[in-house]
This record gives sequence, structure tokens and C-alpha cells, in this order.
Amino acid sequence: MEYTNVQSEGGLRVNLTIRLLMHGKVKKGETVKKMREESSARINISEGTCPERIVTITGPTDAIFKAFAMIAYKFEEDIVTSMSNSQATSKPPVSLRLLVPASQCGSLIGKGGSKIKEMRESTGAQVQVAGDMLPNSTERAVTISGTPDAIIHCVKQICMLMLVCPPKGATIPYRPKPASIPMIFSGAQVRADGLAAPSATNLSLLLQHQPLPVILTHLLNPVQRT
Repeated sequence: MEYTNVQSEGGLRVNLTIRLLMHGKVKKGETVKKMREESSARINISEGTCPERIVTITGPTDAIFKAFAMIAYKFEEDIVTSMSNSQATSKPPVSLRLLVPASQCGSLIGKGGSKIKEMRESTGAQVQVAGDMLPNSTERAVTISGTPDAIIHCVKQICMLMLVCPPKGATIPYRPKPASIPMIFSGAQVRADGLAAPSATNLSLLLQHQPLPVILTHLLNPVQRT
């Protein structure tokens, strides 16, 4: 999570940049447009053929938290909708995955896990910090799960913690790699080959709209990656 101090008529305020890591396609239509307009935050979604997307949210703290709340409630709405078409009896929690510089994760966890334990107890959200950095980066995934209200409360605490414990050194951001193209061969064998010819039969990958652990970048940036 990156942040800058900006002077306004009301005094000092903080601009944040939060990065979320999500799996599957992220629709950019009216929903995202509405989030931008109502929160006043800048929301950008990475392009490409990657099975993962980076959602970057930038703006003053109040705009960031409002956008984050809208995202969390939207995910809960999607879960409820999907349950109406299934036989599931219990509603799974909303889960977001933040991208956070590895140098800040120690402050997030605390000595002997004290800080993260305190955060779980005070917010009611589950917080998990991945043990390893994401490939070719200095970021780690931080997954926050629970009700939208619990997640929002937890994110605010993480932001405040990251403000007083800025990252050390340069941060190398995680950049998802394009998915390989599955190819069908005789005998029903499937091989993934990123250099497959365009004429090869492609298999559609059904990617669920489910954010993984969330990683904070500097201030804040929705499962552990291996």
C-alpha cells in the first residue's frame, strides 16, 4: 500500500493506494462505474489473459474505505445470488486478498502473533498472512474473511498500522502471468503449453469470481500462494 500526505482546507489527510488480488474475470461495467462515482476513489483493474486480476484503489482515506465497503457488500451479494442456484445450506464468508509489502507483514503479525490475534478478536474477521512472497515480487498475500462489516473494520485497522510502520526499501509489485493455453491431444490427454498455436483447440477455464487473501501495499494493499 502506498500513501502520500496531502494538505487540504480541513488539514492533513492521507492518500492511499490499495491493491487487491482476485481470481477470475472482474466485470468493469456499471457496477465499477457506480463504485467510482459514489466513492470518489480511482479504481483500476488490470488487463490481460491472466487468471488473476489486480484491482488498484487510490484516493483519500474516506474514499478508499467507502470503495472497499462497496466491494465487500457486492461480493456478499454475489455469494447470496450463487447460493440461490445451488444446494448449499450455509453461506460462506466474504474473502478478500490484499497485496502487502513483505517488510510490513511483521508489524501486521506482531510479536508471537499478538497483533494479528488482537485484530481478529476486535473485528471478528479472519486474517491470514501468506508465509511466502508472491512470485517475482516482494509482496505477500493477506487474506481477510468474514462479514462485510468485519472486513471493513479490519481493513481500517490494517491501514492505520501500515501508516505507522511504512515499508522498508523498494517494493517490487506482484504482476500476474498470463495463463497457459491448454491443448487437447489424442487419448484425451491435456497439456498446457503457453506457446500453443492459435489453431489448437482451446479449453475454456471457468474461473469463479472469488477474491483471495488480500495484500496491502504500503498502507493497504482477497489463501496462501505456493
